[in-house]
Amino acid sequence: MSSSLFSKAITFFMLCLLIFAKDGIAAKEQLPLVTVSKVDLTRYMGVWYEIARFDHFFQKGCIGSTASYALLPDGEIEVINRCTDEKDNSPREAKGRAWSVEPDGNARLKVSFFWPFRTDYWIIDLGENYEYAVVGAPSRQYLWIMARKPEMGEAVYQKILGLVTKQGFPIGRLVRKPLSLEP
Repeated sequence: MSSSLFSKAITFFMLCLLIFAKDGIAAKEQLPLVTVSKVDLTRYMGVWYEIARFDHFFQKGCIGSTASYALLPDGEIEVINRCTDEKDNSPREAKGRAWSVEPDGNARLKVSFFWPFRTDYWIIDLGENYEYAVVGAPSRQYLWIMARKPEMGEAVYQKILGLVTKQGFPIGRLVRKPLSLEP
């Protein structure tokens, strides 16, 4: 192969590589995750029922999941996640702490179930009367749809799906588990 042809082949290869790399980077770039403007933590406290979630190892096999939040005197939040193991119907529980990283709005929190690991817990949608909440992370790796009651109306659920889709969450990853093993 002549040096001219070799040079053109290398140039073409590098150009293709640059184009594919740019497209791969662009696909991974996302707009910043938008949260609600303000969360009244006192109203947010209490029990929330999981309606849907992105499945992760720490919730594999969980049905009937709930999250309970209690405001502590130091301003942090006690978190207790409970579920029933769908294989043997045994209870599972995880205790942790959460804290606001944005004290003015309280929509961006960190949560930790064991030191030193922590993750983002951002409230991206919230019912006007705190009847539902949607929680995610800027990475789009975590997503929970929760409600104060064990059920959620289909119209509300579909509205939430539209919102999280616009926020860049892959809704195909959402799983809805039954609240119990009973028929």
